[in-house]
Amino acid sequence: MATLVAAPASAAPTLPAAPLTAYVQARAADAEGKVTAAAQGYALALSAQPSDPVIAVRALRQALAAGDLPLARRAGAVLRQADVAPPDLDLLVFSDAVIARDVVSQRAALGRLAGSPLGFLVPLLASWVDLPAPEIAGDGGAIPRRYAAENAALRLLATGRTAEGIAATRALLSATGGDADFRLNAAQLLARVGERDTARALLAGDDPVLARAVETLGRGSRGDARFGISRLFARMAGDLSAEGTEALAIMLSRSALLLDPGYSRARIALADALARDDAVAEARATLARIPPGDPFAGSANALGVVILQRSGDLPGALALAREQATRRDAPTASLRRYGDLLLESGQPAEAARVYARALGQAGSTADWTLYLQRGAALDRAGDWAGALPMLRRAVELAPQEPAALNYLGYAQVDRGENVAEATGMLERAHALAPKDPAIADSLGWARFRAGNLADALPLIEGAVRQAPNDVEINEHLGDVYWAAGRWVEARYAWRAAAVSASGPDAQRLAARLANGPPSSHR
Repeated sequence: MATLVAAPASAAPTLPAAPLTAYVQARAADAEGKVTAAAQGYALALSAQPSDPVIAVRALRQALAAGDLPLARRAGAVLRQADVAPPDLDLLVFSDAVIARDVVSQRAALGRLAGSPLGFLVPLLASWVDLPAPEIAGDGGAIPRRYAAENAALRLLATGRTAEGIAATRALLSATGGDADFRLNAAQLLARVGERDTARALLAGDDPVLARAVETLGRGSRGDARFGISRLFARMAGDLSAEGTEALAIMLSRSALLLDPGYSRARIALADALARDDAVAEARATLARIPPGDPFAGSANALGVVILQRSGDLPGALALAREQATRRDAPTASLRRYGDLLLESGQPAEAARVYARALGQAGSTADWTLYLQRGAALDRAGDWAGALPMLRRAVELAPQEPAALNYLGYAQVDRGENVAEATGMLERAHALAPKDPAIADSLGWARFRAGNLADALPLIEGAVRQAPNDVEINEHLGDVYWAAGRWVEARYAWRAAAVSASGPDAQRLAARLANGPPSSHR
């Protein structure tokens, strides 16, 4: 879903000196992601020019980002008066009307939404307030149909039609495997009516949020309109991760929190949307409001690290991950996250030590990915003897996982060890993931090392077409071209590799461009 509003086409507002300064400063703060300062500046400008829709649309979006709902409502009223209100404004209007039990305003908001791109929500929202839904055109497609099916099952559970609700829930889980949000919401409603065993069954599995939610089953799940609508809005907001959807995700999550201030899933969705909209400080402050014992506390920790990574602050992300991993009660997920960042930042030996702690903590429940990551870290740290048993254990635990097969197979082929068996692993990996360029390159490299240029070349050429900026794949292509006597094309491939190369890779490619591969003096 694209953003549903743009600023009205208009010249910059004409304002007195002080409000004009505030407007200019607000625009600057807006551009820098300083949403609180931006909202304050737009509020002052809107007070000086209370009917200007250009100021109002900016005030609305920054007010929502900053959590200043009175300003958002004031700006929304200006836009409504000018007949340029964005469709998603009625999500906030409807939420206010639900809280106030204002049926007239609920009907009006639903009527306006019915003719908008958000019309598919109207029957879902109407069901929670027991109103007839205005007619809408179509159902919006597969994703809105999924929301409708989940909403219907939750509504059955909330209204005491427990047997029908359980049947609808099981049908959805059978068809889709069940989204974690839906399972949690259904479990909360089931616990509310005494179906605690059925609720616990919905939360079974490896998901840490669901595991922690068992301890809070039934709390805060009144099953009323505020519960149902807040869950629907948060569900949608969490799904909106594409570029251009940040404004809608912020509106949805703010409206969800208005309806249920304690619902941390909505706070997670809000923080993610704020960060993607460059409001990193507000996003981190939003996550900080989630208490440590909350079922979503682990998700908040993980997102906090991701937000810093996405903003380009790798040292900050590493420091936060380290702080989380060194807590006395740090879960395995925090250790793994810290290890991943250490590996990304070029500290493989330390990463291997952290992965060892994670493996020790996980014990017999450790999955193949932890063994793969520790093996990769040891390999990059120069400890191949320590890496090999880790990589073999990963393949033993997950013999059909292309990533595990590819890493162990390629590492052995490249070293000239256990070549026949390692090549077999690469063949299996390629059969399982035929469109993965890294695996195609690995198998091509194995063919090349075995002297089979005819089979190697199409595999590596295909890999380059899929991953044209990959340094290693381009370098391999150059080596194969050189061995085939196609020296001009070899240098072209090495130059392509050198564009993105750095450090030792760049030095090695410079030597190849000057002298050819190490085995040649041509």
